[in-house]
Amino acid sequence: MFAHVSVLLREALDLLKPEPGGRYIDGTLGGGGHGEAILTASAPDGLVLGLDRDDQALAAAGQRLHEFGARLITRQASFADVREVLDEIGWDRVDGIILDLGVSSWQIDAPERGFSFRSGGPLDMRMDRRQTLDARSLVNGASEEELTRIFRDYGEEPQARRIAARIAAERKSRPIETTDDLARLVEGAKGGRRRDHHPATQVFQALRIAVNRELDQLEKFLADGFALLRPGGRLAIIAFHSLEDRLVKNAFRKWSRACLCPPRALVCQCGWSAKVKLLTKRPVVPSDTEISANPRARSAKLRAVERL
Repeated sequence: MFAHVSVLLREALDLLKPEPGGRYIDGTLGGGGHGEAILTASAPDGLVLGLDRDDQALAAAGQRLHEFGARLITRQASFADVREVLDEIGWDRVDGIILDLGVSSWQIDAPERGFSFRSGGPLDMRMDRRQTLDARSLVNGASEEELTRIFRDYGEEPQARRIAARIAAERKSRPIETTDDLARLVEGAKGGRRRDHHPATQVFQALRIAVNRELDQLEKFLADGFALLRPGGRLAIIAFHSLEDRLVKNAFRKWSRACLCPPRALVCQCGWSAKVKLLTKRPVVPSDTEISANPRARSAKLRAVERL
């Protein structure tokens, strides 16, 4: 069964302020928690477009939210491709967008999806199972230099080079097929377990990001995501690691600036004007109560803007 506890649900809803008659996008529909809250708050006639790359997530969300009928529109797509979906359904700009960039608890806990080192399964990690690239092909096919870059840049793994070398040596004799295989290999390369987290945590994160091109997808959306909003429309994004949060923070700051010219410029020549108002000068983080109830929420950071 697809189960996922939505993080920072109340805080996100307070920032989005859904209203009756509005049009909203849940760009990471997942288990449907945020989408359900928006549909409830925008009753009786608010509409939600729910996107997700995972077909199983879409099916589960459709069952959970069936009572809302035609008020929910779903598509299997990345939020990075939301413009094409809006054109398809005949929407222009919307009143609110939410992105929850975390992996669903169900995805992590499902061995057959291969996201986690905690349960044995195939090295998969694809959010969209229609794509051909999976973690197995990356681990066994990428060069040692490319694996080092992935582990260093996406996982911020200090022993990236050593782990990549161990993988390159191991796969000469046999392919690395399962999450257990990879977890044991990384543990051996790093010299055993740590108390605070499993030694393979950063490597698995890095591979998941690389397989799903998560940062590329986010960068594509953040190029001009504000343009999807009507004046007064709001965008809220929940990030779970520093790489994502840094992209969101920098984009929101750029969008809110009145000018992009260098500080020493005497006259503005960039033609830029502020597109949004920052609603969160600092990220909103989960309360101790929420973290106690859902430890996976501990790294979440919520930022939001309003279109001018």
